[in-house]
Amino acid sequence: MFSDPAHDVALPVAAPTWTRRLATATQLACLVFLATASLLQFLRPDLDWQRTPLSFYLVGPHGPLLQAAYLLLASGLIGLGVSAYRSGAAQARSAAPLLLFVIAGIALAITALAQTPFPGRPLTLQGLVHGLAAQTAFLCVTVAMLLQAWRWRADPGFRHRFAPAFWLAVLCFLALWTHVLVRDLPRGASQKAVIALIGLWLVLAAGWVGRDRRG
Repeated sequence: MFSDPAHDVALPVAAPTWTRRLATATQLACLVFLATASLLQFLRPDLDWQRTPLSFYLVGPHGPLLQAAYLLLASGLIGLGVSAYRSGAAQARSAAPLLLFVIAGIALAITALAQTPFPGRPLTLQGLVHGLAAQTAFLCVTVAMLLQAWRWRADPGFRHRFAPAFWLAVLCFLALWTHVLVRDLPRGASQKAVIALIGLWLVLAAGWVGRDRRG
């Protein structure tokens, strides 16, 4: 019996072992970040969680802890971009989400290292860099999520993940722009809701990439 080439192309193939391990490490990095950010809401009673964006938790007590979590997540974004690209079927690969995940990771690392000034204080160069890097990270990661989910639509190994990945990415994108445009929302609560949604997508996506798709 000869195999049908068209049928063979549609068969899911197992991702290389190193990409699955990288995706698993990425998932762990995202979980550690989310747990750290959540814990700091209780460790910093001096900050109003509803009104204070997460960036301000980088300054003061436990700031280095959150900074380390930011850097861990930054490496995780790059890891997810690489592992998702390498584990995808050849016809479904695109360098665009990979590049955006890498840019988002670099921007997030800069966000962690460039200190933001508290409201009412003069804007410093570090504060300007922090703000621009944070905006870049948010925009790049949400667009990368949309593009990666869309590419999975053409991948036999990930096609069944397309709908949840894409619509959750759409929700994250809309939530981000709602936070940006609706200024009456509590700035801390709305930003943290966006971060939680993005974190959920990243954890799920890393878990999907980390599984052997032959099963």
